[in-house]
Amino acid sequence: MTATSEVHATGTIVNPATGEVAGQVSWTDPADVPAIATGLREAQREWERRGPKARAKTLARFAVWLGDHRDEIERLLIAETGKSATDAAQEVPLLLMILSYYSKNVEKAMAPETRPAALPLLAIKKIAVHYRPRPVVGIIAPWNYPVANAMMDAIGALAAGCAVLLKPSERTPLTAEVLLRGWTESGAPPVLALAQGARLVSEAVIDVSDYIQFTGSSATGVKVMERAARRLTPVSLELGGKDPMIVCEDADIPLAANAAVWGAMFNAGQTCVSVERVYVLDAVYDQFINAVVQAVNALEVGAGEGKHLGALIDDTQVAVTERHVDDAIAKGAKALTGGKRPEGPGSFYPPTVLVDVDHSMACMTDETFGPTLPIMRVSSVAEAVRLANDSPYGLSAAVFSKDIQRAKDIAVQLDCGAVNINDVISNLMCTTAPMGGWKTSGIGTRFGGIDGIRKFCKQETVVAPRTSVGAGGNYYNNSLRAMARMNKLMTKMALAGPKRISK
Repeated sequence: MTATSEVHATGTIVNPATGEVAGQVSWTDPADVPAIATGLREAQREWERRGPKARAKTLARFAVWLGDHRDEIERLLIAETGKSATDAAQEVPLLLMILSYYSKNVEKAMAPETRPAALPLLAIKKIAVHYRPRPVVGIIAPWNYPVANAMMDAIGALAAGCAVLLKPSERTPLTAEVLLRGWTESGAPPVLALAQGARLVSEAVIDVSDYIQFTGSSATGVKVMERAARRLTPVSLELGGKDPMIVCEDADIPLAANAAVWGAMFNAGQTCVSVERVYVLDAVYDQFINAVVQAVNALEVGAGEGKHLGALIDDTQVAVTERHVDDAIAKGAKALTGGKRPEGPGSFYPPTVLVDVDHSMACMTDETFGPTLPIMRVSSVAEAVRLANDSPYGLSAAVFSKDIQRAKDIAVQLDCGAVNINDVISNLMCTTAPMGGWKTSGIGTRFGGIDGIRKFCKQETVVAPRTSVGAGGNYYNNSLRAMARMNKLMTKMALAGPKRISK
């Protein structure tokens, strides 16, 4: 992106791979954001009244539109980010999968749930929990997946009956405009709106929303949560990661090596759940290294068709990658591939395999978000687990072993939100399971089946009588003796279970 202040009317977005102009964007004046939110609130009321079945039909039509316009979206995605066609092709299908699931399950998600009474004496009441959409959900999306990250949470919120105020990254605003056009052209009401800009616009979105979904760095996530706390606005934060991979001595080494290379280099390493560090048991270390180097040497770098991985988003991100690699080499690491930015145009950095690394190096402790693969030799699984947990992050991880039960046992020792066994990044596709981070990798989760819809709702409990008999037993108009009998009976019933369990 050109050095354009967010208070300017328009900005020029350039392709980081070529420097060519990808398009123009009209920035939103932060002062206009409250009016945008007011319009969304008005439209949301009718959207909620439509009911889940009608909303499901709208979501399905949007899915069809995305399928019909996939080529257009991916061309713009490549122009805006410098991605390879291989990487760009992953985003629309993920949205289609999410849309398919939520359009089929939104009625179940929004149906009131009955709950049993805690004690038989209280069974005179009917208990139901209703799910009521929060009117405006603010989504602040990152630049690494401008299509998928813009809509993967918005879909659940829209299904719930919320309106969505989307703030795309100021680095990648163009694809969001196409997504909004698609929502409109598929016949949907005006319950999706954009606010284009940087920090001041983000702050304005937080200030007018009833729920915030933020995806980005841990440092910015803290600022988002602090600002949202001013109005007690709930947040869900999917933040940074430094995901470890453990390769046991009984692993399928070709599988593990190719998984590590793909997990580290996919999208030029700009994925929250990238493989950012690998711990390999000594017995298979040399074999693993050889397989990884062979796989990396076969990769083609460049934007568009026929390439495996493309450019980084800009020179700022290249500088982070350079700093981590240079720091590692200065402290004794070796780069078996890459290791130096190539000459020529574009924000490229070569796929870099680092060995002889340790936790004194930034490449093993700080999120790189670039195409690096630092690999560390370990003597035992216990050492690998200890090192994997030696991190402020806890997003996801991977374990490779032919003994699946052993791998599962290792998985539950790792302090993170998800663990993939004999695979990497696959939990991102498991939208029926929650995806979220521990420690500084976030708070809350996305997806999780129907919980991915309900997270955007307020819960309302409705307690109704089954019968008029027994009502008012503890009111003041009863005698003190009758109230005492009622309390004695409730206490006896409440203690029956604990007395039985405690024996």
